[in-house]
Amino acid sequence: MGSILAVCAMTAAYVIKGDNFTTVDPNAWGGMSWLIGLGICLAMGTAIGFLHGLGVTRLRLPPFIVTLGGMTIWRGLTLVINDGAPIAGFDPGYRWWGRGELLGISIPIWIFAIVAVGGYLALHKTRWGRFVYAIGGNPEAARLAGVNVKRVLVSVYVLIGCLAGLAGFILSARLGSAEAVAGISFELRVIASVVIGGTSLMGGYGRIGGTIIGSIIMGILINGLVLMNVSAYYQQIITGLIIVLAVAFDTYAKSRRGAL
Repeated sequence: MGSILAVCAMTAAYVIKGDNFTTVDPNAWGGMSWLIGLGICLAMGTAIGFLHGLGVTRLRLPPFIVTLGGMTIWRGLTLVINDGAPIAGFDPGYRWWGRGELLGISIPIWIFAIVAVGGYLALHKTRWGRFVYAIGGNPEAARLAGVNVKRVLVSVYVLIGCLAGLAGFILSARLGSAEAVAGISFELRVIASVVIGGTSLMGGYGRIGGTIIGSIIMGILINGLVLMNVSAYYQQIITGLIIVLAVAFDTYAKSRRGAL
């Protein structure tokens, strides 16, 4: 997730800025540089997600290996694009997507709300959503029930890649720069947020509402640690402990339900 986010943002910034990596040109691309950046981030994220999906479904690689290998590859490509140096100096129209407001509410929050509502409708009101839950619970049973497991899995990876690209665009707009180190350890925060929200890592159960709550809790926790001047190294430890404890609690709860 973090590596895809970073490589999408860095690629978009490289295309938009050309050789002017730090200067600000309000008239760049006719003031529509944000549209170019958004398009590149979404397209590249979607393509990467598609490649990951093919790796899992066609090459039959373990998802963990695809994720781990992809994380390394895309992070390396991010470093290669501009020799690890950040690209800054976006025009105001680009930065508005990360810093602007609409009706007094930050633009990233609007985007977060739209994605959350869209995710809820997709998972709970469509056949595709039911298929996703079925595959998460038991992919073989879903296949025997007539679900095209490979197609659904690829679509999930494509969606994840597309949203990672969108996140890269928003983050670069908010920071005013694209950085090769952006998104490092985001994977752990995402996992922690999802698990805290009640999603089972064993598959088959999870709710958008719970994930939103988990994200808010993690955001408050991280911000609180920053305000308390807690070292980033200790933040890593705390995040890891949260994941372990949340999964342990989920496993314990399942064993208790099974015993009953």
